[in-house]
Amino acid sequence: MTKHLAQGEPAPDFALTDVSGREIHLSDYQGKKHVILVFTRGFV
Repeated sequence: MTKHLAQGEPAPDFALTDVSGREIHLSDYQGKKHVILVFTRGFV
């Protein structure tokens, strides 16, 4: 992704794999009040 988002612009949908191996999409949480994303550098 090379496009930068402007403040207030909706985030594009993307998918990540959770620790259980399930694919989670940002769109799965559309309409929810709060979504918290945590990106770790790895398990220490």
